Amino acid sequence: MWNGKKSISLSKLCILVFTFMLIGTALSAPWLVRRFLDFSRADLVGKEIFFLLTIYSGSIPAAVLLFCLYRLLHRIELEQVFITANVEYLRRISWSCFAGAIICFASIPYYFPWIFVAVAAAFMGLIVRVIKNVIAQAVELKNESELTI
Repeated sequence: MWNGKKSISLSKLCILVFTFMLIGTALSAPWLVRRFLDFSRADLVGKEIFFLLTIYSGSIPAAVLLFCLYRLLHRIELEQVFITANVEYLRRISWSCFAGAIICFASIPYYFPWIFVAVAAAFMGLIVRVIKNVIAQAVELKNESELTI
């Protein structure tokens, strides 16, 4: 039967898969960019360096996000849900989303479709930020209730 432990394990497995995909993308970025530019009908001659710059600079917040997400799930697995460390992980995840959005927004001048990734990343950062604020309030209430006799 499906339960919370299995769900967390599946989520952690997915994070590991995405981590290996991120590493694979970073290692094969020059080849991927060449293939994309050969396949694309847009006039992107001489833009290879810009794509590589976007991919490599975007890999940093993506790696931070995956690490924090894994640690957050690990804490939840240990039944440490409403703690300040989780609030900090959520804060870092949201800032990673916003950093990715900024990188994508900066990439729009050479390839306009980056705007879609930028908007999605910014929206995801906003959602995580709201969740972070809810969890922060829950941590505060939990801490206050533990002090009350």
